[in-house]
Amino acid sequence: MKPLIIIAGPTACGKTDLSLALAKKLDTQIISADSMQIYKYMNIGTAKIFDTQNVVHYAIDEVLPTENFSVADYQVCAKKYLDKIYAQKKIPILCGGTGFYINAVLHDNNFSCGQVDFALRAKLFSQSDEYLFKKLSEIDPQSAKTIHQNDHKRIVRALEFFSQTGQKFSQHNAIQKQNEIKYDALFIILTLPRQILYEKIEARVDKMIELGLVNEVKKLLDMGCNKNSNSMQAIGYKEIIMYLDGQIDLTQAIELIKKNTRHYAKRQLTWFKHQIDGIWIDKGNFKNETEIVNYVYNLCQKKFMGCHYDL
Repeated sequence: MKPLIIIAGPTACGKTDLSLALAKKLDTQIISADSMQIYKYMNIGTAKIFDTQNVVHYAIDEVLPTENFSVADYQVCAKKYLDKIYAQKKIPILCGGTGFYINAVLHDNNFSCGQVDFALRAKLFSQSDEYLFKKLSEIDPQSAKTIHQNDHKRIVRALEFFSQTGQKFSQHNAIQKQNEIKYDALFIILTLPRQILYEKIEARVDKMIELGLVNEVKKLLDMGCNKNSNSMQAIGYKEIIMYLDGQIDLTQAIELIKKNTRHYAKRQLTWFKHQIDGIWIDKGNFKNETEIVNYVYNLCQKKFMGCHYDL
């Protein structure tokens, strides 16, 4: 199996900074595993990296926000860049918080389920979260237990999959989870004490507003995006659209972004805890970022250095 370094964890825990520092020490390149940084022009609300410090990054700014991009699309994209990095005799770093994207690469999951029914997808996206979650609970109670009732995108995906295949999405995921891991992976899961993580989330949201998130959303809407667009299901964007539509005021939108981001971080932690057998690193146990980088670098040395891989 080929070597792979994975840096995952909840939003705002410092994954990007660690991956950047580690990539420089290892002289390698980074593939993003973030479902929203793949979209062009969505910079502020996705906390997209601006200063790459000459480290090559892939799977960022690949797709227009008016286009749909699925986990199956990501799998193809990531494999292409993994091969490109391996061709340079380097060990890739896969970095991000979208667990399904990471799993799709690790287990080489099969997503074939026929042609996309765009009419069905549009119909589902036009429905309310409450209606869709109730429908999901009826046909696939197990998925309803693992998907948050406001996670519009994943609920639509589960309903779409059931409509196309007649199979429950939870059953499909259970089968795919049994697939063997295709890489010799060092899986790092970063975390922070809960209160510190929430403080960082709130500070990040305030910074996004200061940097011009509202204007970014306005420009995306002018480009042809709307509240039902796949890209606009991202936290930060859908709440600002609610504000621009006059449903809530800006203060309410900001508080809703913070609340939804905290809930998302909690779901990420739960997902990684139950789905991934990785090395958990609580940043609260280290004096500074340099200590964390050196610790992870030493883990890489122990696992990979001196081993022969057919890159």
